[in-house]
This record gives sequence, C-alpha cells and structure tokens, in this order.
Amino acid sequence: MRITRVVDLSVTVGPGTVVYPGDPEPRLTPHSTIERDGFNLLSVAMGSQTGTHVDAPFHFDEDTPRIDELPLERFFGPAVVVDATGLGERGRITWDQHIEPVAALLRPGTIVLLRTDWSAHYGTPAYFEHPYLDADAARRILASGVRTICIDAINLDETPDDEHPGEGFPVHHLIAEAGGVIGENFRNLGAIDWPDPVVSCFPIALESADGAPVRAVALQVEVEAAN
Repeated sequence: MRITRVVDLSVTVGPGTVVYPGDPEPRLTPHSTIERDGFNLLSVAMGSQTGTHVDAPFHFDEDTPRIDELPLERFFGPAVVVDATGLGERGRITWDQHIEPVAALLRPGTIVLLRTDWSAHYGTPAYFEHPYLDADAARRILASGVRTICIDAINLDETPDDEHPGEGFPVHHLIAEAGGVIGENFRNLGAIDWPDPVVSCFPIALESADGAPVRAVALQVEVEAAN
C-alpha cells in the first residue's frame, strides 16, 4: 500500500478561527521563549469545538460516549463525497436530491463528507448562513450503517439566529442516539478528485469531552501488486 496524495481538510487554529456564536475564542500566547527560557512553548486555550473538529454523542446526550470513549474506527476509513454544491443560504441537503445518487456506496465504516463548498465563506458573516442536512436524510444515512458524517460548514444542522429559529438540532440528536460522530468546519472537499478516498480525522483524546479538534486529511491510497 502506498499513499500517493494527501489533501488537508482542516482550518488553522489561531486568532482568526471562526467559532460558533458564544463559544470560547482560541487564545494562543507564548508561555516560554528561546530568548528568555531557551525554548519556545505556547499556552493554548480554546473550546472543545474549535476549528475543524468532531462531536461525540455526549455533545447532545448525557448518557452517550465521550470523545475518548469512542472506537477509533469512527475517525478513519473509506469516504464518500456527497455533492451538495449549488445550494443557497440555508439550503437543505436532502436524500432524494443529494444522497440517493451515492446511496449504494454507504455502508458501515464509511465516512460521509457533505460537500457544500460553503467553506469559501469562512471568515465572513455568510458562513453562518450555510446549507445543512435534512433530518430524514440523516435517518436514512444512519440506517445504512454509517456512523460518521462531516460537512464543510460550521454546523451539520441549521445555525439559528434571530430571524431563523432553526429546528432544534434534530440531526445532532439523531447521530448522538446512534452513537455516531459529527465533523464540522471541514474544507477543501472539492480537492478530493479521485475515487475511493480514505479519510483520517482523529481527535485529540480529551478526557470526558464532548468533542475535540482534529487535523483532518484525505488520502489517495494505491494498493501495490504483490511480487
């Protein structure tokens, strides 16, 4: 087996990182410096849902696994990219229009990547007006055995505001009840232009946490013939 290409699917974490409204903003400050201490060391403070991250079921259900209790298989495996590009603000990703064309590829162990290209709005107010996954589509994805669903937006559900109250985060609840994982703030999904990608999105093993940042990547893997 040989990895022939790696695509970074992650945003960087720093002062400009976009956070969900009300979440802690990341603070990265020098704790030690070479000039003063002989080495560099950074003090890092951030929320568990900072940057490109994954949610454990515990994020929305007290009686379900925390991030450090989930099987690592949830964060690595073959991926299916769902083309949900072309949706406007607060567009709904549905089964019939977006998921059904790739439904035959969905099975246990598959990581679903919802490509909306909304990451192009990262850092602007429009980023919070993103497309989101329809609850019925989420149910049908979970029925296929999939337990990891990721999106290139800040929220898999609609992000509520004063004009849009949202629907109560139904997709988060459905995935939590199934013991699944949500990935958010992914990017570069359009750069996955080869069949059968493999995705890695292992989280920091934060103890008893609701989620954790990840360095998500897509891998092009070539299986070499045996001699």
